[in-house]
Amino acid sequence: MNLPVDGLIFFTACILAFLVVQRWLHRELQAVFLLLTRRPVSALGLFSLFFFPGVLLHELSHFVMARLLGVRTGKLSLLPKVMANGNLRLGFVETAQTDPLRDTLIGAAPLISGMAVVSILGLKPLGILPLTGMLFNSDWATFWGEAARLPTRPDFWLWFYLAFTVSSTMLPSASDRRAWWSVGFFFAILLVLAILPGVSSWMLENLAPPLNRGLRALAMVFAASGLIHLALAPPTWLLKTLLSRITGLRVV
Repeated sequence: MNLPVDGLIFFTACILAFLVVQRWLHRELQAVFLLLTRRPVSALGLFSLFFFPGVLLHELSHFVMARLLGVRTGKLSLLPKVMANGNLRLGFVETAQTDPLRDTLIGAAPLISGMAVVSILGLKPLGILPLTGMLFNSDWATFWGEAARLPTRPDFWLWFYLAFTVSSTMLPSASDRRAWWSVGFFFAILLVLAILPGVSSWMLENLAPPLNRGLRALAMVFAASGLIHLALAPPTWLLKTLLSRITGLRVV
């Protein structure tokens, strides 16, 4: 039996591409706000305000998941702060330390809720999610035709903005991933079991097909998120370039 791996390939490619364009776009937006205000504190405030819907969902997801799992919560903040390592923290929720499983679920909550919101918005209000299937099938003619009609949808730009801020802030931070070693350990056990005689054939027959379909579905969500970010990349870069020439300043 052949191992279905197209889902894993699509998922890996889509999430890596999304990470690259998301981080680049965040830097460009920060540069735009800095050129507009010429004050780092004001630029930080505007950046945080721009992503507020996504930050709110991110932190509330931590909070709600912790409460559902019976983990004590403390302070919740939506104020931005530059950390000692230079990273930007847009908000946080204090939670009590617990077992690795609940820590993992709490840390993954923003990703779960974020992907759910992007999926819902991407299906009907935006219509971006179906475009990813066209990409996977290399149906370029249909893709460009459908993409050109998307802005005519009712309230398209409102849903686009919400999907952008949510998808752009749904990835877990380093602190959110502190207990993910347990997940890695679990998959390591699965890999060991997969090479045992008898077990491998059962896993290929019963687990591999649904896992492959699940990875393809996740890949479509990350592909849709990447398309949303890519659509904003040219105008953001152009705005930064124009502001840089007008002000005579350059953000390094």
